[in-house]
Amino acid sequence: MARALVTGAAGFIGAAVAERLCARGDEVLGIDNLNDYYQVSLKHDRVAHVREAAPEAFTFKQVDFSDWDALSAALDGEAFDSIVHLGAQAGVRYSLENPRAYVEANLMGHVNMLEVARHRDSAHMVYASSSSVYGGNDKLPFSVEDRADHPVSLYAATKKADELMSETYAHLYRTPLTGLRFFTVYGPWGRPDMALWLFTDAILSGRPIKVFNEGEMWRDFTFIDDIVSGVVACLDKPPADDGAEKAGGSVKPHALYNIGNHRSEKLTRVIELIEQACGKKAEVQLMPMQPGDVEKTYADIDAIQRDIGYQPTTSIEQGIPQFVEWYRAYHKV
Repeated sequence: MARALVTGAAGFIGAAVAERLCARGDEVLGIDNLNDYYQVSLKHDRVAHVREAAPEAFTFKQVDFSDWDALSAALDGEAFDSIVHLGAQAGVRYSLENPRAYVEANLMGHVNMLEVARHRDSAHMVYASSSSVYGGNDKLPFSVEDRADHPVSLYAATKKADELMSETYAHLYRTPLTGLRFFTVYGPWGRPDMALWLFTDAILSGRPIKVFNEGEMWRDFTFIDDIVSGVVACLDKPPADDGAEKAGGSVKPHALYNIGNHRSEKLTRVIELIEQACGKKAEVQLMPMQPGDVEKTYADIDAIQRDIGYQPTTSIEQGIPQFVEWYRAYHKV
């Protein structure tokens, strides 16, 4: 039976991936440091939700993967075939306030996971990159062939650095690696620092919502179920060490893919759908652009469609009501 190590297993995407892997009959060792970037209770609840669905298949350990000694101790005696490295210090705006948190988690942490993959001779490590690596690129949609060396936030810079370090490990040690540039992910069990949660919370509480760049914002909103399908499909198909060029340009066993919905939605449309699902109108405060933010994201997903067969199926018209329904049930509002 296959067993995967999933980092960030108490996080939004990590918990959903762990649940899906267990549901298909795999075993999962989940690790997470349960930090307090947002409420830890939600992280505990996600872990409990996965454990409830798969009590035999899911094991969880609290450990900080940026601490090599602690990580080594936690993994001692644990067997696994592959790694899904989704843990990171998330959030673009917070990187302006606490840059060191990003260097520790996203740089030291990523090197540590590359070392684990190398020394364990893992069949494959899939890791989280981000659409933020495209920075202020004007060309839309963003393609993995585009330049991504002008980041506009430290978070983006750390994610680009992760891709570069991964390329080195694929070259030196022939470790099969796949980096996924996630576009705005949303859905049940989502993150409280993301627009969908913030807007839903404010509308249901009767508070005004802050809409940046005067509402001129577009995002490639991707539903969690579609993202998880893509992550798992990638895990099952490690890049070959055959000298052929992979998505993203590497000739090593290292592929880079955009994983999004291939639709860029205007934020005002998203707000309309939240209003409909909540049955309440939003009080909108139009704000200027925030430092480190970008106006538009839009994923070119041709490469992952071609190589992996990834095909998102959930529109925001379907996905946003599902998130609001979950939110209301979780908060009993």
